[in-house]
Amino acid sequence: MAGRPLSEEDCDRLWRAWTPAEVADRLAGTSARWYVAAGWALDLFVGGLGRDHDDLEIGVPRERFADIAAAFPDFEWDVVGNGQVWPFPEEADSMHQTWLRDPATGHYHLDVFREPHRGDHWICRRDALIGRPYDDLIMRTDDGIPYVIPEVVLLFKAKAPRTKDQSDFRQALPMMDATRRSRLAGWLSRVHPGHPWLELLGT
Repeated sequence: MAGRPLSEEDCDRLWRAWTPAEVADRLAGTSARWYVAAGWALDLFVGGLGRDHDDLEIGVPRERFADIAAAFPDFEWDVVGNGQVWPFPEEADSMHQTWLRDPATGHYHLDVFREPHRGDHWICRRDALIGRPYDDLIMRTDDGIPYVIPEVVLLFKAKAPRTKDQSDFRQALPMMDATRRSRLAGWLSRVHPGHPWLELLGT
């Protein structure tokens, strides 16, 4: 079923992203294994990317989304994908992004990735042979904010890297040890053979 069209202009107008600290405070009582994802995760990893963030994404095992939703009883959720938006749970089985919306203002504050997993093992939605135990997948800041390892972020940014993605890669690379670089190189070779980042990773 077709959803409502959602343009870049709509996103610019409607997004009022929270910070990772604000979300961590709101999710302090949940037992779900959640983590900051995408650009904000790299920001936390390097200690500041020096750029603004238009949105905030977190990841959670798909079957634990209800635990996340329960922490925001005064908000509503929309499923988003392919430039369209549906009221949750429409199209939730075929799309992974779920945006939290303030019903009073229409503003979006948080994007929740409902990710595939097998038990306590995260599974990459682009290649089911790529995965990590959650204990290895999640890092934490000094004040306890959970975020996903940088090689996962960069694997997804590699699909169609924008200027900011190229910059994020260059800033994260010096802080990644040999194990993380090797893991990212192996994943890129599977998902994006011949990717230009492979040369910079030493492969």
